[in-house]
Amino acid sequence: MSKLIIVAGVSGSGKTTIGKLLAKKLNLPFEDADDYHPEANVEKMKAGHALNDADREPWLKILAEKLTEWKTQGGVVLACSALKESYRKTLSSKSDAKWVFLDGSFEVLKSRLTSRKNHFFKPVLLHSQIETLEEADYGIHVSIDQTPEEITEEILHKLDS
Repeated sequence: MSKLIIVAGVSGSGKTTIGKLLAKKLNLPFEDADDYHPEANVEKMKAGHALNDADREPWLKILAEKLTEWKTQGGVVLACSALKESYRKTLSSKSDAKWVFLDGSFEVLKSRLTSRKNHFFKPVLLHSQIETLEEADYGIHVSIDQTPEEITEEILHKLDS
Protein backbone atom coordinates (compact mmCIF):
# COMPACT_ATOMS: atom_id res chain seq x y z
CA MET A 1 0.00 0.00 0.00
CA SER A 2 1.47 3.29 -1.02
CA LYS A 3 1.50 6.29 1.24
CA LEU A 4 0.81 9.74 -0.12
CA ILE A 5 0.79 12.48 2.48
CA ILE A 6 0.35 16.15 1.69
CA VAL A 7 1.46 18.57 4.40
CA ALA A 8 -0.48 21.78 3.75
CA GLY A 9 -0.66 25.29 5.15
CA VAL A 10 0.21 28.86 4.36
CA SER A 11 3.80 29.99 3.96
CA GLY A 12 5.65 30.02 7.26
CA SER A 13 3.63 27.19 8.78
CA GLY A 14 6.56 24.77 8.60
CA LYS A 15 5.45 22.51 5.74
CA THR A 16 9.00 21.79 4.61
CA THR A 17 10.40 21.26 8.10
CA ILE A 18 7.54 19.00 9.19
CA GLY A 19 7.36 17.26 5.82
CA LYS A 20 11.04 16.33 5.95
CA LEU A 21 10.76 15.05 9.53
CA LEU A 22 7.63 13.07 8.67
CA ALA A 23 9.23 11.60 5.54
CA LYS A 24 12.26 10.49 7.54
CA LYS A 25 10.08 8.83 10.21
CA LEU A 26 7.97 7.08 7.56
CA ASN A 27 10.94 6.19 5.37
CA LEU A 28 9.39 8.00 2.41
CA PRO A 29 10.87 10.49 -0.02
CA PHE A 30 10.13 14.18 0.54
CA GLU A 31 9.13 16.63 -2.18
CA ASP A 32 8.50 20.37 -1.99
CA ALA A 33 5.70 21.57 -4.26
CA ASP A 34 7.48 24.92 -4.63
CA ASP A 35 10.13 23.13 -6.69
CA TYR A 36 7.50 22.51 -9.39
CA HIS A 37 6.33 26.11 -9.86
CA PRO A 38 6.86 27.44 -13.37
CA GLU A 39 9.61 30.09 -13.42
CA ALA A 40 7.01 32.79 -14.17
CA ASN A 41 5.31 32.05 -10.82
CA VAL A 42 8.58 32.25 -8.92
CA GLU A 43 9.46 35.55 -10.57
CA LYS A 44 6.00 36.94 -9.83
CA MET A 45 6.32 36.08 -6.12
CA LYS A 46 9.90 37.41 -5.97
CA ALA A 47 8.52 40.69 -7.27
CA GLY A 48 6.04 40.73 -4.38
CA HIS A 49 2.92 39.84 -6.36
CA ALA A 50 0.42 37.21 -5.27
CA LEU A 51 -0.39 34.27 -7.54
CA ASN A 52 -3.93 33.87 -8.83
CA ASP A 53 -5.85 30.74 -9.80
CA ALA A 54 -4.68 30.96 -13.42
CA ASP A 55 -1.04 31.08 -12.24
CA ARG A 56 -1.54 28.06 -10.01
CA GLU A 57 -3.48 25.86 -12.48
CA PRO A 58 -0.51 24.50 -14.49
CA TRP A 59 1.46 24.00 -11.27
CA LEU A 60 -1.37 22.00 -9.69
CA LYS A 61 -1.76 19.83 -12.80
CA ILE A 62 1.96 19.02 -12.72
CA LEU A 63 1.68 18.09 -9.05
CA ALA A 64 -1.39 15.89 -9.65
CA GLU A 65 0.54 13.95 -12.29
CA LYS A 66 3.58 13.69 -10.00
CA LEU A 67 1.37 12.32 -7.20
CA THR A 68 0.22 9.55 -9.54
CA GLU A 69 3.85 8.78 -10.33
CA TRP A 70 4.93 8.89 -6.67
CA LYS A 71 2.03 6.59 -5.75
CA THR A 72 3.35 3.91 -8.11
CA GLN A 73 6.79 4.36 -6.56
CA GLY A 74 5.54 3.63 -3.03
CA GLY A 75 4.55 7.08 -1.80
CA VAL A 76 5.81 10.51 -0.87
CA VAL A 77 5.45 13.28 1.67
CA LEU A 78 4.65 16.46 -0.28
CA ALA A 79 4.81 19.95 1.24
CA CYS A 80 2.22 22.06 -0.58
CA SER A 81 0.20 25.12 0.37
CA ALA A 82 -3.05 23.85 -1.26
CA LEU A 83 -4.94 26.88 0.05
CA LYS A 84 -8.29 26.34 -1.69
CA GLU A 85 -10.57 23.34 -1.80
CA SER A 86 -10.47 23.43 -5.61
CA TYR A 87 -6.66 23.11 -5.44
CA ARG A 88 -6.96 20.15 -3.07
CA LYS A 89 -9.50 18.50 -5.40
CA THR A 90 -7.09 18.87 -8.33
CA LEU A 91 -4.31 17.28 -6.27
CA SER A 92 -6.57 14.48 -5.03
CA SER A 93 -8.13 13.78 -8.42
CA LYS A 94 -5.69 11.00 -9.26
CA SER A 95 -4.56 9.94 -5.80
CA ASP A 96 -5.82 9.00 -2.38
CA ALA A 97 -3.54 11.33 -0.47
CA LYS A 98 -3.88 11.88 3.26
CA TRP A 99 -3.99 15.54 4.22
CA VAL A 100 -2.16 17.16 7.13
CA PHE A 101 -2.94 20.83 7.79
CA LEU A 102 -0.57 23.02 9.81
CA ASP A 103 -2.55 25.73 11.57
CA GLY A 104 -1.11 28.89 13.12
CA SER A 105 -1.88 32.49 13.97
CA PHE A 106 -1.08 35.37 11.64
CA GLU A 107 1.43 36.76 14.16
CA VAL A 108 3.42 33.52 14.40
CA LEU A 109 3.39 33.03 10.63
CA LYS A 110 4.51 36.61 9.91
CA SER A 111 7.31 36.31 12.49
CA ARG A 112 8.57 33.13 10.85
CA LEU A 113 8.45 34.63 7.36
CA THR A 114 10.25 37.77 8.47
CA SER A 115 13.13 35.75 9.93
CA ARG A 116 13.40 33.48 6.86
CA LYS A 117 16.22 34.48 4.54
CA ASN A 118 16.71 33.90 0.81
CA HIS A 119 13.20 32.66 0.06
CA PHE A 120 11.20 33.89 -2.91
CA PHE A 121 7.99 34.23 -0.88
CA LYS A 122 7.90 37.70 0.65
CA PRO A 123 6.21 38.27 4.06
CA VAL A 124 4.06 40.99 2.50
CA LEU A 125 2.24 38.23 0.57
CA LEU A 126 1.02 36.48 3.74
CA HIS A 127 -2.20 38.52 3.74
CA SER A 128 -3.04 37.24 0.27
CA GLN A 129 -2.57 33.63 1.39
CA ILE A 130 -4.69 34.13 4.52
CA GLU A 131 -7.44 35.71 2.39
CA THR A 132 -7.25 32.83 -0.11
CA LEU A 133 -7.17 30.07 2.51
CA GLU A 134 -10.25 27.87 2.68
CA GLU A 135 -10.12 25.81 5.87
CA ALA A 136 -10.67 22.10 5.32
CA ASP A 137 -13.03 20.19 7.60
CA TYR A 138 -11.21 16.90 6.98
CA GLY A 139 -7.72 15.56 7.37
CA ILE A 140 -5.35 15.95 10.28
CA HIS A 141 -5.09 19.43 11.79
CA VAL A 142 -2.11 20.30 13.97
CA SER A 143 -1.20 23.55 15.70
CA ILE A 144 2.23 24.95 14.86
CA ASP A 145 2.56 26.23 18.44
CA GLN A 146 4.73 23.21 19.31
CA THR A 147 8.23 22.08 18.44
CA PRO A 148 8.70 20.41 15.05
CA GLU A 149 9.35 17.10 16.82
CA GLU A 150 6.10 17.39 18.83
CA ILE A 151 4.14 18.27 15.70
CA THR A 152 5.62 15.29 13.84
CA GLU A 153 4.81 12.90 16.70
CA GLU A 154 1.23 14.20 16.86
CA ILE A 155 0.82 13.66 13.12
CA LEU A 156 2.26 10.14 13.32
CA HIS A 157 -0.10 9.30 16.18
CA LYS A 158 -3.11 10.63 14.23
CA LEU A 159 -2.04 8.77 11.07
CA ASP A 160 -2.08 5.54 13.06
CA SER A 161 -5.55 6.13 14.51
